[in-house]
Amino acid sequence: MITQESFSFYIMLSVLAPIIGAFSLLFLFLFEKRFDQLEKEKNELLLKQELQEAKYNQLNQQIQPHFFFNTLNVILSLARLNRKEELISAIEVLSKYFKFKYKQTDPLITMDEEIQYTRYYLDIQRLRFRDRLDVVWSVGESCKSSLVPPYLLQTLVENAFKHGLEKHPGQGKLIIILNEQRNKVYVEVWNSSSSSALDNPDIQKEDRGIGLHNIQKRLQMLFPKEEILIQLNEEAGGTSVQIFWPYMTREDTIT
Repeated sequence: MITQESFSFYIMLSVLAPIIGAFSLLFLFLFEKRFDQLEKEKNELLLKQELQEAKYNQLNQQIQPHFFFNTLNVILSLARLNRKEELISAIEVLSKYFKFKYKQTDPLITMDEEIQYTRYYLDIQRLRFRDRLDVVWSVGESCKSSLVPPYLLQTLVENAFKHGLEKHPGQGKLIIILNEQRNKVYVEVWNSSSSSALDNPDIQKEDRGIGLHNIQKRLQMLFPKEEILIQLNEEAGGTSVQIFWPYMTREDTIT
């Protein structure tokens, strides 16, 4: 015999079961909708990231042809002047550069690697300028392991030649300073010539795209929430470019 308590329980269960079922279906519907939304947001984020990477790589690629053309022009000048031994040395240095370059495909490299890139470029310029070029390096030890976009330092040095040293006959001096200041990487490239073209905000787009503007864009993409400082100063007797960006090593990217 069914007791009154059992009967009341069955009645309550009969009433609550459809309500519980309806809430369960609603919960599953909302959960599935939220899951789809999260999946959509994830795909959009991945797409945005891929587009950012593609744009970053494109900015990197803009630097390389400029360097190659400049180097070929140096080699061509040596050939026209019949400086055979220096021509062979220039080709050997360029070969070393290519070998070193194509081993590296990362969007960020160590400053030590970037210094090596730049030294190859300077070796070629020394062949061209001979005794007229004096290069002074000042590199902080801790700065060597910091990460840097490829060709950043080389671009600054290349601009110093393109907009300064190449346009001024006679003795030329280049000072390159790299160190860490308040958890930021500090880079300064100074050359002993005036370069008003670089200080002009209306400089032609193709020049800035290959130079300071390109560097600024890449750093902003890598550190969108951090302060990036790029400053150009034209002083009596020379022109300098200073850049600050957050100090980061490979260990930081892993953690």
